[in-house]
Amino acid sequence: MRLLILGGTEFVGRAVTEAALAKGWQVTVFHRGRHEAPRGAAVLHGDRTAPEGLAALRTGEWDAVVDTWSWAPSAVRDTARLLSGRVERYAYVSSGSVYEFPKAPGLGEEAPVVAGAPDAGDVPYAEAKRGGELAALESFGAEGALFARAGLILGPYENVGRLPWWLSRIARGGPVLAPGPAGLPLQYIDVRDLADWILHAVEAGLSGPYNLVCRSGHATMGSLLEACVAATGAAAELRWTAPEDVLAAGIEPWTELPVWVPPEGPEYAGYHDTLHRTGVEKAHAAGLRCRPVAETVADTWEWLRSLGGQAPQRPDRPQKGVPPEKEAKALGTAGH
Repeated sequence: MRLLILGGTEFVGRAVTEAALAKGWQVTVFHRGRHEAPRGAAVLHGDRTAPEGLAALRTGEWDAVVDTWSWAPSAVRDTARLLSGRVERYAYVSSGSVYEFPKAPGLGEEAPVVAGAPDAGDVPYAEAKRGGELAALESFGAEGALFARAGLILGPYENVGRLPWWLSRIARGGPVLAPGPAGLPLQYIDVRDLADWILHAVEAGLSGPYNLVCRSGHATMGSLLEACVAATGAAAELRWTAPEDVLAAGIEPWTELPVWVPPEGPEYAGYHDTLHRTGVEKAHAAGLRCRPVAETVADTWEWLRSLGGQAPQRPDRPQKGVPPEKEAKALGTAGH
């Protein structure tokens, strides 16, 4: 297949590019030129936020386009309009954030979504992703627009800082604050499984929305962190700490302790159900396969080591990780 990837040099886009090249597809990457594209891809340069920034896309035909854009929906609108008639299918990498919060546990693609507008400029993330969906729908219609509503994405090339932070922290060894309970079920998707499914979906002619994460409980906080200990080979001691004690130390779930949110509690009511108990049977019935968490963790550690231990960081996403003094307070070792 002839595939156009808008982005294609970082995290999700890079994983899609590499997977398509491995399948022998003809891949064209359109990006700003800030990072090197994977070898074997044709390259077009442009900036979607600049005047005439789409000039390189005025000619050419492709079987499908994959768009990972996360900002102003108007950029998706402009690109979709330009490509309409020259591309058969528009696969937009959306997000589970498009659903109204809180979301009842187990709900699938039928859950209510936030308001969005294809002509919007800079808006909050959830509205931006919904607006991007509507922009693709406007030009490609219900049969030609595919929405890959990814949840938490982990794996090699991660530039958000979640799994890389856990691996780096555990690699330092010593007592490690492990937010409990250890059996807390998680939902996420390995970026390579996401890429493989997107390529399968465009090849199969799928359209509409799909929630793309593993089934809840495919991994737990315990299996995730234990996999980090095993992969790094560190002399680390996971000290499982009750959610209320973590919160009492002033630690922010999700950002300071990436991936984790407490299972219940008034301040974070609905967070775990929304983030880690999403209905995913539609995507699994349509071919989604999720590799074991140990494989995701080990491969991410291998990639991180190849970079000297320093993962890239998207400038538009906050730094992740708990400050050492907060961790010490939660562990009860402050001042020791």
